[in-house]
Amino acid sequence: MALAKEIMGSSLIDKSSYVSRSSKVLFNHSFRQKNQFLAKPVLVPLQHRKVNLKRSAVRGPVAAISEDLIKANSKTDAVPEKPVTFKVRAVVTVRNKHKEDLKDTIAKHWDAFADKIGRNVVLELISTEVDRKTKAPKKSKAAVLKDWSEKSNVKAERVHYTAEFLVDSNFGVPGAITVSNKHQKEFFLETITLEGFACGPVHFPCNSWVQSKKDHPANRIFFSNEPYLPSETPAGLRVLRETELRDIRGDGQGERKLSDRIYDFDVYNDLGNPDKGIEFARPKLGEKPSPIYVPRDEQFEESKQKTFSAGRLKAVLHTLIPSLKATISAENHDFNAFSDIDILYKEGLLLKVGLQDEIWRSLPLPKAVTRIQESSEGLLRYDTPKVISKDKFAWLRDDEFARQAISGVNPVNIEMLKAFPPKSNLDPEIYGPQESALKEEHIIGHLNGMSVKEALEENKLFIVDYHDIYLPFLDRINALDSRKAYATRTIFFLTPLGTLKPIAIELSLPHVGPSSQSKRVVTPPVDATTNWIWQLAKAHVCSNDAGVHQLVNHWLRTHACMEPFILAAHRQLSAMHPIFKLLDPHMRYTLEINALARQSLINADGVIESCFTPGRYCMDISAAAYKNFWRFDMEGLPADLIRRGMAVPDPTQPHGLKLLIEDYPYAQDGLLIWFAIENWVRSYVNRYYSNSSLICNDKELQAWYAESVNVGHADLKHAEWWPTLASVDDLVSILTTIIWLASAQHAALNFGQYPYGGYVPNRPPLMRRLIPEENDTEYASLVADPQKYFLSALPSLLQATKFMAVVDTLSTHSPDEEYLGERQQPSIWSGDAEIIESFYEFSAEMRRIEKEIDRRNIDPNFRNRCGAGVLPYELLAPSSSPGVTCRGVPNSVSI
Repeated sequence: MALAKEIMGSSLIDKSSYVSRSSKVLFNHSFRQKNQFLAKPVLVPLQHRKVNLKRSAVRGPVAAISEDLIKANSKTDAVPEKPVTFKVRAVVTVRNKHKEDLKDTIAKHWDAFADKIGRNVVLELISTEVDRKTKAPKKSKAAVLKDWSEKSNVKAERVHYTAEFLVDSNFGVPGAITVSNKHQKEFFLETITLEGFACGPVHFPCNSWVQSKKDHPANRIFFSNEPYLPSETPAGLRVLRETELRDIRGDGQGERKLSDRIYDFDVYNDLGNPDKGIEFARPKLGEKPSPIYVPRDEQFEESKQKTFSAGRLKAVLHTLIPSLKATISAENHDFNAFSDIDILYKEGLLLKVGLQDEIWRSLPLPKAVTRIQESSEGLLRYDTPKVISKDKFAWLRDDEFARQAISGVNPVNIEMLKAFPPKSNLDPEIYGPQESALKEEHIIGHLNGMSVKEALEENKLFIVDYHDIYLPFLDRINALDSRKAYATRTIFFLTPLGTLKPIAIELSLPHVGPSSQSKRVVTPPVDATTNWIWQLAKAHVCSNDAGVHQLVNHWLRTHACMEPFILAAHRQLSAMHPIFKLLDPHMRYTLEINALARQSLINADGVIESCFTPGRYCMDISAAAYKNFWRFDMEGLPADLIRRGMAVPDPTQPHGLKLLIEDYPYAQDGLLIWFAIENWVRSYVNRYYSNSSLICNDKELQAWYAESVNVGHADLKHAEWWPTLASVDDLVSILTTIIWLASAQHAALNFGQYPYGGYVPNRPPLMRRLIPEENDTEYASLVADPQKYFLSALPSLLQATKFMAVVDTLSTHSPDEEYLGERQQPSIWSGDAEIIESFYEFSAEMRRIEKEIDRRNIDPNFRNRCGAGVLPYELLAPSSSPGVTCRGVPNSVSI
């Protein structure tokens, strides 16, 4: 337990998971060790008791029950014939808002007045036992929260109130507390502590919004501090457990209010806006409500909302001048030189360059814009992305281009090349010959004297293949204004130093006939002209990579595909269920951020369509990838590495896997985290499921998984690859995969977006020009001014700054972030000392992993993460400070 204090600290900020839609909120707490009750707590009158305020490292009541108390109860088990009434005192902690608007202030003063005339906050204590006569749960007398009106003007972040319960001596184990709010205004209930039991204080970490009774007069929300499988639910809590789940599911009728706490499924049909014009129509993925409904529990907390709003304001300011310039001028406003891009980070291009144009000199600049430029120069200037912070020209080198395929922001697409030349899986009747244009003569000179056959046999050839993802959409993409793309394949050779080098790039266009020259191969340069052609080819690869990264790996695989599991968990798993408690921190904010994404990012003409090459076909590509490529059983890290040929099973290795590129930072660090998560999950699952029959007979658990698959992933529900849920190993694998995706996988794909993509030439999100052949009219322009041609192929000023502003926000950690191995509610496991200790061991393992990652990043033997101008790989380092840090693994998909 000393370890617990060292890791978690003596006081932690309690986690806040919004809870509402109720007039009453229930919080359960009982005394249990290894799923058995130790003893019934003895109640002592307030005037005779001595409250023990010191607690052991296990902060729940189990550790507070003394041996003497257990002996006393074992000797005197009989219930008195005439129960004696005792007082139990509750200390209730309410968290105030940091900033109140006028409406909040008026409501607060009205509630202070109403409290004096009897419209109070009322609490009731409920036992885990039922009354033998009435068969209903035993209850205390209702207790009114004291001093509300007197403390209404207290400005502290937390305000403590008290209440006194009258409880009979045969009350039994305190199982729940109901909180009924008769005020006009909701309030955030942080904790309730009971004082009056011989075992010492009993804590209820609530962290819930308690809605006004006028909004939800008949509903109650139930929370348990003790984990119970459905079959183990104490008699006094069974009905409440069922009622809670029924209320959370709703009846599927009516329109949701923002204060509701109802979780239900619906299809994505809110991305288009055909009323605005035919060009804004999208396939059914309706109307776009503003704001989109998200259950009250899932909405951002105040500090998170403040950080997110500040990021959006910063994004608006960053794109203000380019937007105004685009509005009054039809020109794209290209970057004329690389120095134009540099000004973004040094002085603020939006301020300097925007005022140089003649069109601006001839027009009066609005006073508001002038004030912003004069007072916000720091806001208008972009932070220097990490990718150019150590070496401004590293992005031009082939070794850096290759390094980012295994240690950049998208290290999950590279595969072992199993056969040469590669072959397409697309229908040749529709998309032309499946054979690649790559030949041995293209690569033989770059294999260090090896033959192609030898290089394949010795696992020296790797590929990043976007051919089949892009080719079906190229006709439509290239018909869009200022959008041009190829379907690319890039071949890499593994050097004796353990680094990769690109040796060939295949560029494919749609097949238009038997004599069509739709495929082109570009190899490393031999002169000045081929150097620029090679740089353009790499830029097109990076643009393909940026699209697949954002649309498939990031949005689809970590945001969208997690949502069904989260919805089903809330609908089918009681808050008392141990698996819900395990998953709870890994579901935080995901529904809210996904709703915001549907509103502003992936919607018609949103940021994604504006900034990425596929334009209006972005979500079509995402949907096609889901249909054709996504498999839940392949989403775990070991399975994914083996599927891509990047690792092979090897029992002699620490994790049973051998990496075929030893210095593969994403895989190296990821495996450490994967197996730490798996060990933690296994210890947790074994605690509650001693055999497979308990899993098969857990109706809530089975309903959760069945609904996740059959409703949440309905289009793929008949796929044969879905894992079964019939054993401990099955459950451990499923839960480990979900936690991995929500935490480490999302972190690896998200928090490097601005550090790597903030310098647009390094990872252009869209391309506007193809690469001219010698007989093309544009070829002369390329030869005459290659830098100008290259920059004209990249995003325009407006497109670039819009993209940079958004990924800056998306790469930002908020101050209330919870990182892997942390819980802001350590007492959530208070009923089970063994589970608390296991979690603290998991936390300690995260710290050890972080130290190992730090060590690797300064080891010169690892050239893909250490060297002159080489960025260390920190995207899987568990902890981070707030801001854009290019590191940190939050528990959940929270941004």
